[in-house]
Amino acid sequence: MRREIALGMLLAGGALSLAVSGYQAAPAQQTPAPKIVEVEKLKDNLFMLKGGGGNTAVFVTSTGVVVVDTKLPGWGQPILEKIKTITDKPVTTIINTHTHGDHVSGNVEFPATVDVIVQVNTKANMEKMGAVNGITQSPAPNIFKANNGRGMPKHTFKDRMTLGKGADQVDLYYFGRGHTNGDAFIVFPALRFMHAGDIFARKGPPLLDANNGGSGVLIGDTLAKAHATIKNVDSIITGHSTVMTWNDLNEYADFNKEFLTWVRAEMKAGKTVDDAAKEYAIPSKFKDYTANANQSKTNIGVVYTELKK
Repeated sequence: MRREIALGMLLAGGALSLAVSGYQAAPAQQTPAPKIVEVEKLKDNLFMLKGGGGNTAVFVTSTGVVVVDTKLPGWGQPILEKIKTITDKPVTTIINTHTHGDHVSGNVEFPATVDVIVQVNTKANMEKMGAVNGITQSPAPNIFKANNGRGMPKHTFKDRMTLGKGADQVDLYYFGRGHTNGDAFIVFPALRFMHAGDIFARKGPPLLDANNGGSGVLIGDTLAKAHATIKNVDSIITGHSTVMTWNDLNEYADFNKEFLTWVRAEMKAGKTVDDAAKEYAIPSKFKDYTANANQSKTNIGVVYTELKK
């Protein structure tokens, strides 16, 4: 997600520049790589589109297509073209799980008739499209303002919303701050599937975007509330990884809670962020989690700042 968000947030005027250490911008004369959207069929009417940013869900209903997340700038049209190979039904609805550019930027390439729905805090964040904590140092050009508001949300919800009914039903939930302050959980109850966006991006340290309301103190509780409240889900579309199980969500809540407990102890012991970061290692019980030392250090800093308030 680190590289993908940087790509999306720093894309302006057709020129690509990266502010993330360890990555180099492609030469200006280089031919852009083709935008290839890979399709993974999850159910007869549910598909996961990979590539170009966050995982996109395509839910084919009796009347049209619901799309969850639309990837980086320039990937909206490839998504639309790929959907045409799946169904001849029109896209009627976009749901964005949160504000980040690798999940919302494709919105501007969809027809203006498409309804866009987000959690109310995410709409406020999309109006600003500000810097992402730990990724960019200053706000990038706002893709929605550059497109005269096209792709911005037309409807919002606070805690819960239901679209459609029966086999076409989609439930939207919000349980509090985590990755941002507007992370939505999107449930397809008839299929026992959920899209969690980047509040569960992968098994590893989360990106805690404090600039957009994210919280290292609350993310574990938010995930636990989702696991305790939402019923009859077996499988989860993650923000950037493979499909996970319902038990994986509970485990991820525990991972984030244990990280908070550890950081509290380090802070109480008078450790600096740098010293704590040097000591941190993912507990052995989470043996299949991928370490990210830079993200863990950033997250320690986020938690320290929250605990000092």
